[in-house]
Amino acid sequence: MLLRINTSSGVPIYRQIVDQVKVAISLGTLARGSKLPSVRQLSEDLVVNPTTVQRAYLDLENEGVIETRRGQGTFVKSDGDALPRRERIARFREHLRNTLAEGHRLQLSEDDLRAAFEQELKRIDLDQEVRDG
Repeated sequence: MLLRINTSSGVPIYRQIVDQVKVAISLGTLARGSKLPSVRQLSEDLVVNPTTVQRAYLDLENEGVIETRRGQGTFVKSDGDALPRRERIARFREHLRNTLAEGHRLQLSEDDLRAAFEQELKRIDLDQEVRDG
């Protein structure tokens, strides 16, 4: 599991761990049911205090994202969403705002932006149909 801690971000380290685990699950880079590193191992990998990792794991467990199995370790839960729908929409809107700002910097018209958006939606729908095949 690849996590990156930014000590100068102002976001507490445990929160960075929580957020990055949720995003990794949502993106599929961390599969549901997969085993997480132990608290000790992750704290060594990230060079942070084990208490910080323990707090992140506790928050993730309280949110229903991970589960600890006695004698086996900590695992990503196989059911449920890592990010609530509200948070997924907020993240998408943030990316969309950045993309629209880039379009504005490139001096694209509103019509150009809409057309590009519609084309990409159609492309994604076609890709899904091919996969569902």
